[in-house]
Amino acid sequence: MRKLIATVFNYSLDGFLADEGTDFWEFCFSLPEIRQPVDPAHLEFQRGAHAHLMGRTTYEGMSQAMTTTDHPFAETLTGVRKVVFSRSLKTAGWANTTIAAGDTAEEIDKLRRGGDGYLVAWGGVGFWRSLMRLDLIDEFRVSLFPYVAGEGTRLFDGFPKSYRLDLVSSTPSRTGSGIVELCYRRHR
Repeated sequence: MRKLIATVFNYSLDGFLADEGTDFWEFCFSLPEIRQPVDPAHLEFQRGAHAHLMGRTTYEGMSQAMTTTDHPFAETLTGVRKVVFSRSLKTAGWANTTIAAGDTAEEIDKLRRGGDGYLVAWGGVGFWRSLMRLDLIDEFRVSLFPYVAGEGTRLFDGFPKSYRLDLVSSTPSRTGSGIVELCYRRHR
């Protein structure tokens, strides 16, 4: 059965995501010491997924960005299978995308069947939280930035008090940026 991995980019030391328009957003996307070549292992991780899952808002933003720019992820993400979870979206124009409009747990269960490997959940926050409430996430891969944001969206706000994770690995960036890639597995 395939495992479900939530990939969380741009996470601050004080637990905030980089919301557009904040100083943390500027730090993540504008400073030369943070902009870096994409790690080949990260691209391989993306290519190796059975499917990439996202909520409607993330899908709309990513499909726009990945089809109109030369972002390093664009070619990889356009070529892989994507599933957008939405009850309101009627069509998906980004190549290799299907819409899952049914019960989230049932749709994820269908995607998990049929083999080994993994599914990557990109978000957004509402989507991640719904997956956590249903206890469907097997792993979190978090890019922890050396920044105290003080504002933004917290991934775990409004979440049950007990949600144990086990640290699998922590890998510092090789670029000297101070970013640490963390991998946590859901304790079961």
